[in-house]
Amino acid sequence: MREPVAAHPIGGLAREPGEAPRPSPPALTRWLFPIALVQVAVLLATSTSYGYHRDELYFIVAGGHPALGYPDQPPLVPLLCWAMNAIAPGSLFLLRTPSALAAGATTLLAGLVAREVGGGRDAQLIAAACTAVSGFSLAVAHLVSTTTFDMLSTTVFGWLAVRATVRREGAPLLLAGLVVGVGCLAKPQVGLVAIAMVGAVALLGPRSLLRNRWAAAGALCALGLAAPYIVWQASHGWPQATVASNIAGSQEGGRVGFLPFQLVMVSPVLIGVWIAGLAAPFRQTSLRDLRFIPAGYALLALAYIIGNGHAYYLASLYPLLLGLGAPSTARWLRGHSGRRTALVVAILASAAINAVIALPLLPERDLQGSVVMALNPAQGETVGWPRFVQTVAGAWRRLPPAVRRHTALFTANYGEGGAIDLLGARYGLPRAFSGHNGFSEWGIPPSTDTHAIVTGFETTAELRPYLSHCTTLATVHNGVGLANQEQGLPVRLCRPEGPWPELWPHLTHFD
Repeated sequence: MREPVAAHPIGGLAREPGEAPRPSPPALTRWLFPIALVQVAVLLATSTSYGYHRDELYFIVAGGHPALGYPDQPPLVPLLCWAMNAIAPGSLFLLRTPSALAAGATTLLAGLVAREVGGGRDAQLIAAACTAVSGFSLAVAHLVSTTTFDMLSTTVFGWLAVRATVRREGAPLLLAGLVVGVGCLAKPQVGLVAIAMVGAVALLGPRSLLRNRWAAAGALCALGLAAPYIVWQASHGWPQATVASNIAGSQEGGRVGFLPFQLVMVSPVLIGVWIAGLAAPFRQTSLRDLRFIPAGYALLALAYIIGNGHAYYLASLYPLLLGLGAPSTARWLRGHSGRRTALVVAILASAAINAVIALPLLPERDLQGSVVMALNPAQGETVGWPRFVQTVAGAWRRLPPAVRRHTALFTANYGEGGAIDLLGARYGLPRAFSGHNGFSEWGIPPSTDTHAIVTGFETTAELRPYLSHCTTLATVHNGVGLANQEQGLPVRLCRPEGPWPELWPHLTHFD
């Protein structure tokens, strides 16, 4: 009959009776740091090639309206963007430096995960190199994205969970809870990852992780840190849920395309490394206690497919899987120079191809019709914002002074509102109003405003019955013929069909 597991001390986790102490992890190779530094340098070198992304414009403005939450996101990333812009107004380099550093840290952590599961120098380098050149890492880290910090938080959480499990230490579980709490203030998906992993541990073990006092303390820390945002959402009717519902539907081929898209998240020629990470805990007895990681990945994938979520929502888990799969890959390479050469070529090819697709390397005039726009349309949303604001300013100046004094600037989306608020002062433009997401919280036009310059709506049918008597004043052109979201849209002068306070609930939208 199996003996009961001994009660664990406060400082660690219980070992099974007769279980041998775990060996110390291999030495940390110093070559991880050059890989991370090169990645950071490349990201920073390309950080000013195009312009602001619409989300960055929105983040900066949102950070200037500090709150415990916003309809579509927690407060951490907007506050960070506002701070970077306050230090050096208009500097894309400084604005995007935290993202580049977060990506470099994630690359280092992938190597640390490989080390925790017994990977030596080769395994650590494989994990770090595959993470550094991966398409998801380059795409979300050369500008500011909540996914960048989701990726970092999830990888730190995963590394701590692996460390606690492998070393039978309880303290990393407390730190993991702190990481989840802070991560949720950047993106709520960090909490979903933690919930999936806890559920997988409950199903597959080791359940001693859940019985540990450090885990309980970590869970309390996570809840405590995330509580202000949860309370804000609850008090505002859970707008984040409305946003999630309205944007549901994978842009990468719907539910059918969800799983195939995972094959290109890292690189089509490097899928074997992270697939090895999914398999390793089931194939290696020494890693059996880490089965909760591939199981958690599967639970999240299933949840996102059922909920019709975006395929990139799983991106944050790939550094962890690459770390788990790197030791198996290193063993597969051992003694086979041809295999080693093939992996090096695959990493270099992935770096070159992913860089072209994910980074702003093509001239802006060459983007239209390119494979870059076909695979990464977000690149197009970083082009044309200064010209958009100039067009609005030209329409504004055309108005007679008497009309201008009673005219609001109303935009269809937060990108346009952010562009006007951030770039419009040099042209004498007033602040923008919008019913989109966070802008809906920041006030409505004065009751004395009897006209509105309206941007972002393709037809007047979208405006009726709340804004009418519209006259086209100008048309937006980004100057390079790129068919992005604002290209070719009219700038109109319209009249509100009633008092702004009565119209505002109808003009508010969360997506």
